[in-house]
Amino acid sequence: MRITRGTTGSLAQHDPRPASRGLAMAGLATAAGVVILDASMVNLATPAMRAALNLTTTELSWVVDGYLIAFAGLLLLGGRLADVLGGRRVFLSGAALYVLASLVCALATTGAMLIAARIVQGVGAAVLTPAALSLMLGLYSGAEERRRALGVWGGVAGAGALLGVALGGVVTQSLGWPAIFWLPVPIVALTAAAVWKAMPPSPARPGRFDLAGAATITLGTSALALGLISAPEVGWGSARTIVSLAVGVAALGAFVIAERRSAQPLVPLGVFRQAPVVIANTMMLLLGAVTVGLFYFLPQFQQQVLHMSPVTAGLSQLPIAVMISLGGFSAPWVARPVGLRPALAGALTALVAGLFWLAQSGAGSDYATALLGPFLLIGAGLGLGFVYATTLAVSGATAGETGLVSGLINATRQLGGALGLAALIAVATAGHDTAYPSAFLGAAGFALVATVLSLIPAAHRAPASTT
Repeated sequence: MRITRGTTGSLAQHDPRPASRGLAMAGLATAAGVVILDASMVNLATPAMRAALNLTTTELSWVVDGYLIAFAGLLLLGGRLADVLGGRRVFLSGAALYVLASLVCALATTGAMLIAARIVQGVGAAVLTPAALSLMLGLYSGAEERRRALGVWGGVAGAGALLGVALGGVVTQSLGWPAIFWLPVPIVALTAAAVWKAMPPSPARPGRFDLAGAATITLGTSALALGLISAPEVGWGSARTIVSLAVGVAALGAFVIAERRSAQPLVPLGVFRQAPVVIANTMMLLLGAVTVGLFYFLPQFQQQVLHMSPVTAGLSQLPIAVMISLGGFSAPWVARPVGLRPALAGALTALVAGLFWLAQSGAGSDYATALLGPFLLIGAGLGLGFVYATTLAVSGATAGETGLVSGLINATRQLGGALGLAALIAVATAGHDTAYPSAFLGAAGFALVATVLSLIPAAHRAPASTT
C-alpha cells in the first residue's frame, strides 16, 4: 500500500489495494443508493400509510418532510464529523443508526411513532451520506478518475430510484407498507460490512464540532418547513404560521452569527464568496425541490386521478428511473464533446420541458403520449443535472474540505427537498381542482430558475479553496 495526499479531504490515508478499492466503491455507492431507493419506495407507499395509520395531510407530509429536515439540517455536521473523526468510522456509525431507525419505522403503529422514526432515519442518512461521498472521492486522486467515479455515483443513485419505483408499488401492494422499511436493513448491513473489510481506518484530524451551527440550521429549516406546510391548513395569517416562519428566519440569522463567531464553523462563510460554489449549491437546492415534490405528488396523481394501482403506478415510473441511471452513468461522456456548461443547460432544459408536459396530463390521459414522453425528459434531466451540479461543487475541494463540500452539496439538495415540498403543497392546495397540474408547474418553475443559473459563466470556473 502507499500513502496519498492531495484533494482527498479526510482521506489522506492508505489506499486500498485495487481489488479492495472496487469492493469499497461498490459498498459506498450501494449504501448511498439505498437511501435513494428507500425514499422512492416511501413516496409510492404514502397512500397506503395514510389509510393504515389514519394520517392527516399534515402528518403525511411530515412522514416525508421530517426525514428530509433531519437529513438536510445535519448533513453539514455529518460532513464535519467525517473530516474530524475519520470517514470510515462515521460511515459505519451512520449505517448502524439508519438500520435501527428503519426497523422502528417498520414496526410503527401510530403516525407519531412513524414520524419520529423517520426523523432518526434522516439523522442516520445525514451521517452516512457525506461520509460515503468523502470516502469515495478519497479512493481516486486523478481528476479524470474522479469524474468517472462521480458518474458511477450518479448512476447508482439512479439505480436506487429505479429499484425504488419498481419495487415500491409491488412491495406495498403485496407485503404492506412496513415492508419498504424492512428491505433496506440487510442491504445497508451488507454494504457496511464490505466497507469495513475493504477500507482501512481513516485517520482523525484535529478539530471541534460546531454544535451551535448545527442546532440553528436544523431549527431554522424545521420551522420554515412547518410554517409552509401548516399554512394551507390553518391559514397564512394564523399564529402558528407566523410564529413558525419568524422562528425559522431568526434561527437562520442566528446560524450566520454562530458561524462568524465559531473558531471552527460548520460552514466557513468564506465558501459563499466563491461564485461557483454558491451557484452549484443553489442549483442543487432547486433540483432537490423538483425531485422531492415530483415524487411526492406523482404517485398520488397516478393513483387518485388516473386510478392506477400502486403496482401500476410504480412500474409506469420506470422510464424516469432508467433515464436517471443512464444519465448518471453517461454524464462524463455526454459533457466531453460539448463542455460542462452546454451539457448542464441542456439537461435542465429537458427537465423543464418534461415537467411542463406532465402538467398538461389529466384524467383519461394516454400513457404512451401523455406520460412516457415527460418521464423520459424528466429522467434524463435529473440524471445528468445532479452529476454536473455535484461536479461543479466538489471540483475545488482541497485537503480537509471534502467532507464539508460533500455535506454542503447534499445538504442543499435535501434542504431544497424539504422546503420545496412544503412550497409545492401550498401551491397545490391553492390550486384546488388543479392541484396536481399546479404542483407540476411549480416544479417546472424551480427547474427553469436552475436553468438560468447554469448559464452564468462564473458557475463553471473552478472554485478556490475556502480554508
